[in-house]
Amino acid sequence: MVADAVSGSIVETDIPARLDSLLFERFHLLVIVALGVTWILDGLEVTLAGALSGELRESSALGLSNTQIGLAGSCYLAGAVFGAFFFGWLTDRRGRKKLFTITLAVYLLATAATGLSWNAWSFSLFRFLTGAGVGGEYTAINSTIQELIPARFRGWTDLLINGSFWVGAALGAGGSLVLLDPAVIDPAIGWRLAFLIGATIGLVILPMRLWIPESPRWLITHGFPQAADAVVRGIEARVGHEQASTEHSGADRKARLRMRSHTPLSEVARTLFVTYRRRTLVGLSLMSAQAFFYNAIFFTYALILTDFYGTPAQRVGWYLLPFAAGNVLGPILLGRLFDTIGRKVMIASTYALSGLLLAVTADLFSRNLLTAQTLTLAWMIVFFFASSAASSAYLTVSEIFPLEIRALAIAFFFAIGTGIGGIAGPILFGALIESGSRGSIAIGYVVGAVLMIGAACVEALWGVAAERKSLEAVARPLAVVE
Repeated sequence: MVADAVSGSIVETDIPARLDSLLFERFHLLVIVALGVTWILDGLEVTLAGALSGELRESSALGLSNTQIGLAGSCYLAGAVFGAFFFGWLTDRRGRKKLFTITLAVYLLATAATGLSWNAWSFSLFRFLTGAGVGGEYTAINSTIQELIPARFRGWTDLLINGSFWVGAALGAGGSLVLLDPAVIDPAIGWRLAFLIGATIGLVILPMRLWIPESPRWLITHGFPQAADAVVRGIEARVGHEQASTEHSGADRKARLRMRSHTPLSEVARTLFVTYRRRTLVGLSLMSAQAFFYNAIFFTYALILTDFYGTPAQRVGWYLLPFAAGNVLGPILLGRLFDTIGRKVMIASTYALSGLLLAVTADLFSRNLLTAQTLTLAWMIVFFFASSAASSAYLTVSEIFPLEIRALAIAFFFAIGTGIGGIAGPILFGALIESGSRGSIAIGYVVGAVLMIGAACVEALWGVAAERKSLEAVARPLAVVE
């Protein structure tokens, strides 16, 4: 792509307003499918890793200990942190479209390599690389979603796409029932096929990604106004001019932007820690709490079932299916409320309810009042709300900062949140499970509950009411010229 304007030139554009004025049509649905499929495959792969943890401890597989399984989970998250930072930086510099193709390739290759692991260290390494691809996907895809979907549907769409992870989780749970069934296939081979099949299926995403255009918002700020206009005209042609909303017109549609090739890291830091320091606190609170909450419980759920309830490894999938169902239903049934009732009310409510319900579950578990079935029912209820809460964290950090630093901001919050809450979670809970103490595990759950309730308070105090507002109204672009 050749720049059609010099960096530093000023351009007057109505592209953001034109994108937001469009009705939700087939084009937007195709964007959701093409980008959301990645989360389905991510959910498939991560769930398989959790469901396979019992089999991975067998000498016929890799003979991993509980601590090594927890370490592998943390390596996956450490890779996601690295990938988010590195690929997020490239996404803001090189464009959304290039990066969500590269990160997908990294993810698929590393997932396939996981199925060829030969010991604990190789398994952890490939889990790290898989996480790097996923972390990069988070930044590139969430940036693209925010910048292509009309403002009045942005919350619901974002929750649906991030929540589609759990459709993959259900598929992974069902697949584990087959791949770990000795009557169907030798489990020593089945766990390898699980990763290889997931990577093979993922190849279908590559051609789907080709027709998704580059973000016109990114193009207009990086010196490609003509290319940006061509993309928007193409989208309008697909949707139909006669179907576009005309609620904004005239001067209100225009913005004057000074084009730039990139945003210096010093300006990124100043924007995050000076201009929007309160929003940064909100983002850190939401991301850290949900990362600890989710990763601590989800990555070790199979171990709880096998060690405390005597559930055979090949039957863990039956318990993960309803667990995944609760996570899928949350964004579907609650997602529209984030655009109607509003961000602050819904985000604070879902975080607080998740924390309170987790605390109740921790108490019942510590007193041995739950069976494997009732524990699963409890998780279904807890994660019905937690799924929307976690997805809303990604929604928040991807819409409350200026366009020029959006991908890097997503990467920063994902990386810090995952580093603080996510990496520690699996290691901590792996060690707690190894101790065999219900009380110790319950304390770990209570820590997660406190973090979620604390994040709810931060959101209630300082959250941003971004519902139905254009991205430029929520956070003015750094390139705006008065």
